[in-house]
Amino acid sequence: MIWKQKDPAAALRQLNRPSLSQHLGIEFTTIGDDYIEASMPVDNRTRQPYGILHGGASVVLAETLGSVASMLCIDDLDKYAPVGVEINANHLNSIASGKVIGRTTPIKVGRRIHVWQIHIRDEADRPICVSRITIAVVERR
Repeated sequence: MIWKQKDPAAALRQLNRPSLSQHLGIEFTTIGDDYIEASMPVDNRTRQPYGILHGGASVVLAETLGSVASMLCIDDLDKYAPVGVEINANHLNSIASGKVIGRTTPIKVGRRIHVWQIHIRDEADRPICVSRITIAVVERR
């Protein structure tokens, strides 16, 4: 297991406070030894004016998953914080309703740099977006 938090599932539950991810309906669904999954509805909050999932909403899901995964990999959260420094996304297919599921897995989890791969798919397992995020682990001020 790559998580440094003693109870990573409990840490995920504590993140349910007012935020962009809560506003968009993002819910953490699964945590494994080296991955996290979360779902997000495709509805009025996440669709673009053309009626399909907004690419920015996919990026919010990807950044949420990567940032939270990094947070779970930091053993001293009083001293260090995860901060996103770069994210990219390739939008592969569109979706107009239902939900999408994102899964993040590590590419590198170092002392100061974390890189995560995020695959977002629909409920039929069709790829919607693939993203990669780089997180810097910085000392809190």
